[in-house]
Amino acid sequence: MPTPGKNWFHITLGTLGSWLPGDPRGFRSKTDNIHSSGDHRNPPPPGEHAGLLNYSKQLKPHATLIPMPLRPVIGEAIVNNATQRGHQLAAMSVAAMHVHMLIELPRHDTAAIIGKVKRHGSIAVTKTMPGRLWAEGCGIKPIKDKAHQVNTFNYILRHQEQGAWVWTFKMK
Repeated sequence: MPTPGKNWFHITLGTLGSWLPGDPRGFRSKTDNIHSSGDHRNPPPPGEHAGLLNYSKQLKPHATLIPMPLRPVIGEAIVNNATQRGHQLAAMSVAAMHVHMLIELPRHDTAAIIGKVKRHGSIAVTKTMPGRLWAEGCGIKPIKDKAHQVNTFNYILRHQEQGAWVWTFKMK
């Protein structure tokens, strides 16, 4: 159960260039004035917004990838910063192009809090990976109930099978 005034959230962070406008997995613009007819679960028809994807790739030809040795560095920096700020973290994974977190946060200022936590992940690897690491914003999905929380927790843990660094509250 969440602490009063807080909710559990499934947070997703992407690296710079990992999900471009026009992406065949589906996309939405920031202002929502242009978006694909599908999403990552039900992809849009092949070639939809191909011109936009080509244009996006000219601006950012390669996604930023987090090398395997730096995944625990980023993960531990985020875990330490989140817990020092008093936020409960249940699980986290750091893969090549994205991070997943199951975290309890205040219902307000969620994106701003995650921005501060993201910054610490970047600072931890700034000498090895100079420049910008993260895409703008993040995915914020409120956890609906206990079953949703358990499913999200297990989903995050399964990323280890794909080479992600994984942490849970049991590892404290």
